[in-house]
Amino acid sequence: MTSVGPDDTGLLAPGWAGSPAASATSDTAFLQALLDAEAALTRAQAARGLAPAEAATAVTEAADAARFDVRSLAARARSGGNPVIPLVADLTKGVGEEYDPYVHRGATSQDIMDTAMMLVAVRALEPALADLARAEGALARLAADHRDSPMPGRTLTQHAVPTTFGLKAAGWRSLVLDARDRITAVRDTLPAQLGGAAGTLAAFTVYGAADTADLTAAYAGELGLAAPLLPWHTLRTPVADLAGCLAFTAGALGKIAADVLVLGRTEIAEVAEGSGGGSSAMPHKANPVRSTLIAAAARRAPQLAATLYGSMAAEDERPAGAWHAEWEPLRDLLRLVGGAVRDAAELAEGLRVDADAMREHLGLTHGLIVSERLSAELAAVLGRARAKELLTELARRSYTEGRPLGELLAEQPELKDTDLGELTDPTRYTGSAGALTDRALERR
Repeated sequence: MTSVGPDDTGLLAPGWAGSPAASATSDTAFLQALLDAEAALTRAQAARGLAPAEAATAVTEAADAARFDVRSLAARARSGGNPVIPLVADLTKGVGEEYDPYVHRGATSQDIMDTAMMLVAVRALEPALADLARAEGALARLAADHRDSPMPGRTLTQHAVPTTFGLKAAGWRSLVLDARDRITAVRDTLPAQLGGAAGTLAAFTVYGAADTADLTAAYAGELGLAAPLLPWHTLRTPVADLAGCLAFTAGALGKIAADVLVLGRTEIAEVAEGSGGGSSAMPHKANPVRSTLIAAAARRAPQLAATLYGSMAAEDERPAGAWHAEWEPLRDLLRLVGGAVRDAAELAEGLRVDADAMREHLGLTHGLIVSERLSAELAAVLGRARAKELLTELARRSYTEGRPLGELLAEQPELKDTDLGELTDPTRYTGSAGALTDRALERR
């Protein structure tokens, strides 16, 4: 895999630095994708008798990123507004006079740039999907292992009713699978771009292409991309689809991170990252670094996606500025998500769960965590109004006297014939959590 260059190391981006996504989206990787697009175009034309086979061989051999100066291309891209123009000049020189007429023949810069973006996206999404599979497997194991591990369910930051950690982990896994499905669907439809100067493919007909749809399909096939129905210079569905699935994935993983960050607080400590990060000033700290980096990615991704969605409003047959605005945010999104899924896999595989702490915390409200059940059950014994009145009073006394609700209920003469043991046991009021977990784990 292509390495990240010296000026592209991710010093300020620990979330994606050193990840497969970093390599797949480096300047050198983009350069190689541009070259791959150029070589594939010549090969497709040669396969349809529109260029000599020797020209296809010459362009393919010359299309090696190691032969090109990335810094020089970047500097010269400024004059034409994109790196394809100086790249075509350098590639033409590299091919030699005999075959240089077949370099970039009939194409426009946006054809090559858009196609390269799709290639880079496909190449970056492959390792991301592998890491999502790792995360899914680890979360499935957590859900199965803790199917019946009771814990407080929290709503609006407060204890609500009991749930299980298995159900929580199953929910996390469901989000990971949703992300996998969305990324897979988008990846499998990412198209090559071929339209020529204004999306009419006119130049290719001048060079002898009787069936431009067939040429487009051959070009896409050379690259392993989908063949587009139409040139999409200003029809930016592929980029919008990428924006959507990447932003969704960042948000889905952000939900997992948010839960771990809350449950891992010192005063809660129901979960902990397998290997927390250190502090520069406090030796005792083991910071939840994986969750922190995922949370950071989740905060940035929506704004990057917004830029890509905003670029859909592109004027004419090829716009000024709209497609140019996509390159950096798309790369940033691919990197953020690639790093986040790597961190999510490591987080899930190393997560430590303290089921004893979860069970202990069920008692923090002195038994009031089962008040919903008691309201329903006691209404049948005392009547709805009396049950509400009694529970309201005993809830107040439970806090002021520091006594369990069950103990106070047991003192009530009107409940002397009621079996309060099960009714006040929070571990026996997890509803369908186990069955829901089982159902969730059936999904593949």
